[in-house]
Amino acid sequence: MTALVMRVLPELRHFKAIVFALLAANLILFHLFGTATQTLDTAAWLVLLVLFELETAGRVRLAGWRQPALRVARLCAGAAVLAAAVGYALETAWLDTLNAWLWLSVVVLLEAEVRFPLLVGRRRTSFVAATGVIYGALFVLVIVWAWRGDWLDAWDALLWLVAFFAIEMNVLGAERERNGYPVHP
Repeated sequence: MTALVMRVLPELRHFKAIVFALLAANLILFHLFGTATQTLDTAAWLVLLVLFELETAGRVRLAGWRQPALRVARLCAGAAVLAAAVGYALETAWLDTLNAWLWLSVVVLLEAEVRFPLLVGRRRTSFVAATGVIYGALFVLVIVWAWRGDWLDAWDALLWLVAFFAIEMNVLGAERERNGYPVHP
């Protein structure tokens, strides 16, 4: 299955652009119809996603002042994500709180994949299992929101899963390249 995905996704050149555009539209929707916490959360995650894309896509090498600037931007966006997670808890929005902390777990795993590929490689089975459990829990939240009739939340959660799937494909492509396998542009 992974080999098929690695061959198909590069052919869908506009896939990520469409996902990013839909996420930007979601930001507008949450600004218009959601809470301040939802708007902050969505904006911060969108910034983080763009930064992850820049860092993992491999097409752009960030050098000079760009690398520290990227880190500062990620730190600011990460602080906003944490503030939103705390805001959800203070608002007693428990599904949103759980969702926020699960996504923070995804970021920790992605950071480990990008920063410590050898360590992750040695613990691949555990790493894949943890990733599967977290993404599975996030998908359950999509179902719960849909079941409750919270269509914007369900759509948003599903869209974020698709967006992070694209980032995971970048990381997987980088891993394959490190291991000497061909990676399509």
